[in-house]
Amino acid sequence: MPSSSRSEARLSVHTAIAGIGRAAWDDCANPGWPARPFGADVDAGLRALHAAGGSRAGSRSEYNPFVSFDFLSALEASGCVAAETGWQPVHLALGGSEEAPAAVMPAYMKSHSMGEYVFDHGWADAYERAGGRYYPKLQVSVPFTPATGPRLLVRDRADDHARAALAAGATELARRNGASSVHATFLEPEDAAVLEGAGFLPRTDQQFHFDNPGYRDFDDFLDALASRKRKAIRKERREALSSGITVEHLTGAALTESAWDAFFAFYMDTGARKWGRPYLNREFFSRIGAAMADRILLVVARRHGRPIAGALNFIGSHALYGRNWGATEDVPFLHFELCYYQAIEWAIARGLPRVEAGAQGEHKLARGYRPQTTHSAHLILDPGFRRAVADYLRRERAHVAEEQEILEEHLPFRHEPAGRPDAE
Repeated sequence: MPSSSRSEARLSVHTAIAGIGRAAWDDCANPGWPARPFGADVDAGLRALHAAGGSRAGSRSEYNPFVSFDFLSALEASGCVAAETGWQPVHLALGGSEEAPAAVMPAYMKSHSMGEYVFDHGWADAYERAGGRYYPKLQVSVPFTPATGPRLLVRDRADDHARAALAAGATELARRNGASSVHATFLEPEDAAVLEGAGFLPRTDQQFHFDNPGYRDFDDFLDALASRKRKAIRKERREALSSGITVEHLTGAALTESAWDAFFAFYMDTGARKWGRPYLNREFFSRIGAAMADRILLVVARRHGRPIAGALNFIGSHALYGRNWGATEDVPFLHFELCYYQAIEWAIARGLPRVEAGAQGEHKLARGYRPQTTHSAHLILDPGFRRAVADYLRRERAHVAEEQEILEEHLPFRHEPAGRPDAE
């Protein structure tokens, strides 16, 4: 598949990320960052990052673990992502046959709309009722991961041609495979703008993130809240950790196979009740544990030494990303403790600017998480259906913006957090 304007460059399609290779992929996904950005000592790695001013010369401003080769290849090698599960990899790479790619894009030909967290089931139903065929569709995303990050992965951040070539390549790939549409989800604004310029329709939604302006510790964060909210959080934390429950943080070498065995039991128990069939298998966790232990934080709750619940987080250079949670005992407020409060406390202690705790959840608002707009872009190839979707998205964007304004008015923070040095 040739690119549009550089005769020496070509777009190639790869049905496995291994066909592109770790070094070539990561040079585009997280340029300037080593494959193991923190090393065996996560705390020391983060301290070194902050001492260097928060970024590395010539790199992306942030390291994102989800677009790394290790994460995406673990999904494929474990069989979680495959044609058999409805996620056929069709990754794009831009570059000549004898050079490292200038850009890559994680892409999948989908036969359903599960595991995406940007919902288009209604579009599929409407299109098929009208006599159309919605699947296959092309999905540009990180499977099962509702976390904003780069999707048009370029080795040189200033290479707008490469981004445009990937957008054009996705459109052509969809046409050649009889796909109805292309969906790029959880986009950084820069990628969203490129795709909109290529004819994609913009879509917005919202999540709730914790922003750390430089709190000294968890109590400093609590001091910024209204008195009623502060008391409620302290009560929840006391109740969650009553009855002999303790919490430990596992990362690096502490992520043993027995730790993954325990977490997988939590994940399957809760996932089966929530989704019917969890997306990830046991092998996936072993693979990320072997390849990414320095980029993982597993928060485990124990009752009298026996593990009863866990929350899985991934560590970026500027964010802690909460991903999966599970429990084999129903303990009031334990979900909030492991997924939200422990994440906030860990991030503050290491100077991380934010915590992203996954999709949905207005209940996060009362616990110090602020509403944040998320972006996706959608190319609908049928002109009539495109008009209908465009009209729907115009109304949806207005609703999302209105809802976010309302939520901003109900933040738990005091209007004037006097007494905190960073508020002076």
